[in-house]
Amino acid sequence: MDEVVFRSPRRKGRIAVFLSGRGSNFTAIREAVERGAIDGEIALVLSNKADAPGLLKAREWGLETVFLDPKLFASREDYDRAGVGEVEKRRVDLIVLAGYMRVLTPGLCDAFKYRIVNIHPALLPSFPGLHVQQKAIDWGVRFSGCTVHFVAAEVDMGPIILQAAVPVRPDDTEDTLAARILVEEHKIYPEAVRLYFEGRIEVRGRRVFILEPGA
Repeated sequence: MDEVVFRSPRRKGRIAVFLSGRGSNFTAIREAVERGAIDGEIALVLSNKADAPGLLKAREWGLETVFLDPKLFASREDYDRAGVGEVEKRRVDLIVLAGYMRVLTPGLCDAFKYRIVNIHPALLPSFPGLHVQQKAIDWGVRFSGCTVHFVAAEVDMGPIILQAAVPVRPDDTEDTLAARILVEEHKIYPEAVRLYFEGRIEVRGRRVFILEPGA
């Protein structure tokens, strides 16, 4: 059996959400926090877009927000160092990427190893990157879906936490397939965050195991 390299903490956690757009997965996670399904609180919502709808919603809900303007930083590394500072200032336990349209630098990934999660609208490791619903259609796969995974420096290649499969229909377009996948995203992303703060996620090698309650 592979050596255990990480086990998630069992405690009420502090969450930072990074987003660039509407933040529908952010909304799903916030709703799970509000109804007590996730033992945590959203300590920060950070965006690289001043007018991101998700950032505006977070302000309406009274959450703490930060807009970091990429134009004010000389490099991606400088930008991510500023992000690390904002997160550390608020004692964040887990960074949740919710439609954050920036590739994280290795420095940020290393600083928060096994403490950053993302959701991808395909069944990784198939179809990393962008426009993956169209790629699934073009390749003629019978099933697509979504993947919650830990974030590593290599894009969309971190250890897989949860997945949900969605049939690809013969008449699907990129938009229709994306819409059905999004329904599943809103289920498994909050579930993964819930499991994280229940101390039930364990990484052995590059595989993730979901532990039984109380294990």
